[in-house]
Amino acid sequence: MATFVDRVVLHVSGGTGGHGCVSVKREKFKPLGGPDGGNGGNGGDVILRVDAQTTTLLDYHHAPHRHATNGGPGMGDWRGGKNGETLVLPVPDGTVVKTKDGVVLADLVGEGTEFIAAAGGLGGLGNSSLSSQKRRAPGFALLGTEGDSSDIVLELKSIADIALVGFPSAGKSSLVAAMSAARPKIADYPFTTLIPNLGVVQAGEVRFTIADVPGLIEGASEGKGLGHNFLRHVERCAALVHVLDCGTLEADRDPLSDLAIIEQELDKYAVDMSYAGVDGEVVPLNERPKLVVLNKVDLPDGRDMAEFVRPELEQRGYHVFEVSATSHEGLRQLSFAMGEIVMAARKAVATAPPKVAAPVLRPRAVNESGFKIRREEKNLEPLFRVLGEKPVRWVKQTDFTNEEAIGYLADRLAKLGIENELFKMGAIPGDTVVIGEEDGVVFDWEPTMMAGAELLATPRGTDIRVADIGDRPTRSQKRDEQLERREAKAAARAELEAERKAGIWTESVSGRRLPKPLKESGLEAENDD
Repeated sequence: MATFVDRVVLHVSGGTGGHGCVSVKREKFKPLGGPDGGNGGNGGDVILRVDAQTTTLLDYHHAPHRHATNGGPGMGDWRGGKNGETLVLPVPDGTVVKTKDGVVLADLVGEGTEFIAAAGGLGGLGNSSLSSQKRRAPGFALLGTEGDSSDIVLELKSIADIALVGFPSAGKSSLVAAMSAARPKIADYPFTTLIPNLGVVQAGEVRFTIADVPGLIEGASEGKGLGHNFLRHVERCAALVHVLDCGTLEADRDPLSDLAIIEQELDKYAVDMSYAGVDGEVVPLNERPKLVVLNKVDLPDGRDMAEFVRPELEQRGYHVFEVSATSHEGLRQLSFAMGEIVMAARKAVATAPPKVAAPVLRPRAVNESGFKIRREEKNLEPLFRVLGEKPVRWVKQTDFTNEEAIGYLADRLAKLGIENELFKMGAIPGDTVVIGEEDGVVFDWEPTMMAGAELLATPRGTDIRVADIGDRPTRSQKRDEQLERREAKAAARAELEAERKAGIWTESVSGRRLPKPLKESGLEAENDD
């Protein structure tokens, strides 16, 4: 069973916001109480927080799915829903948060540092918050939105000042055990160390941390051995210490060839951009300060090998130490040399001028609409896709089983200017309009009118523009009906004009049957009697 995990894929999702409530105040002796539906509560966030007591990502390896609690729904009598509880996930110091594509989202260094991995959804407004002078008693409420959901990668990069690198069985774990209180597993076979080991060293007044990197052999960049998996733990180190085995019994190995192979593997490793030096640039591992340790000089062959290769290493510019993890020979001098490098690095960080990013004020442009419409084509038919934070959120908050809620959405979209923009782009009634990306809501566009006093007479939860939407005539049908009515009126006027000219135009119905001479002689009155 794994006991040390330094890389996991975490699936996080914020809580869903609670729905708003539709309610009308009903109380004895208090008529016309009005709407009293409360708002829904916001969903909880998922937060990553650095905890000093956490040293591994093992918990998230076994349980990678984490979800915050949802917000409670609103209630009547203006009672709001309960907000979802924030889910705090403790992570070790030095954890880097990335996307699956490798984009760094946060570098969590220092106890208490936080990062919101998934924000909770917004709670929906109740009908009391939606009431206005035009909508005195709304019969609908807004729905709560879903929280953010994403897959993130957590990588642990140990907070160490000095990194020990070298071939397996070179004595790195033995040096950590000899120079600190750490007690790593030590055995006489390759790949004994399967996880990085940390140790705290006290050199005079300087206290620093050392770490050994396991499994670095020739071909590690190609996946041989343990590969480059653990080199991320030395990216924050101020210096590298090459531990060379002077007592190896392998005929094809010697300290100089081991050093060349390790440096070649370090050259092939690309340092992550999540850690930058004092000057704001990432320093490759091979360009950092180095020390060379010739280990196992307590062996007769080891002492001879160290004396043989030391002049060559010093000629190359390395600071060389002959040490023995068993007899502790040379460890004091090595610890003080490490301390000097650490102090210099810390002083450079302390004296470096703080880099404060200049605040950038970006006022909203005068002509910024808050949305954009992209014309597409699907099945040889035009399709208009509406993108923008507001329209997408408004659609998610709409209850499409409520006619008044649909009408309210139409009013909001029209007020934002979406309909005018569709007209400008050549959209005609009946075209397909999608609000959102691939999972957006699809509409058959029909231009609407702004809400006004005509909606006050409709029952709550209904909208005359949406009711029986399947039987509503289109614009062309309305135009044809209007033309038919005009033609009918014109025909009626022409018939009346023809009758008037023929002399049939009279005020008496019975007089319309008499000849014109009889009307003039006064017989019309006798017939009436």
